[in-house]
Amino acid sequence: MALVALLGVVAVGWLMWDASQRRGAEHAGAQALQAARESIPDLFSYQPGTVDKDLPATAQDRLTGKFLADYTQLLTTVVIPEAKRDAISASATVPAAGVVSADTGQAIVLAYVDQSITVGKEGRPTQTNSSVRVTLNNVDGRWLISGFDPI
Repeated sequence: MALVALLGVVAVGWLMWDASQRRGAEHAGAQALQAARESIPDLFSYQPGTVDKDLPATAQDRLTGKFLADYTQLLTTVVIPEAKRDAISASATVPAAGVVSADTGQAIVLAYVDQSITVGKEGRPTQTNSSVRVTLNNVDGRWLISGFDPI
């Protein structure tokens, strides 16, 4: 009888722990999804007059790890010089996104990104649409993008 009671207590404890872990993962996923939806437009929208100030500051605030280094290098060698030289402006939105997987330390989000790019002051906007796999890491309580892979 004592053994059955002990097994019951262990089973209830495990079920409570498992439910807690799921709630934690769901909460983490929701936070990561919100961070991705807010960060992507800021990282891929710019104006030629402020691109050299806005994008590097946004990158430092929203990215981490190797992706931060790669994105910063792309900014300094391609995006900023071309945006200034050719008066390129861009505007990005995330019309849809969802969590693929999440735990309290890392999340994967699938996002659809629409971007409108205009070259020159009189240029016609060009629309692009893409799907990306975004990896986010929880760094000191903030969800930062550590990977951005087109799919």
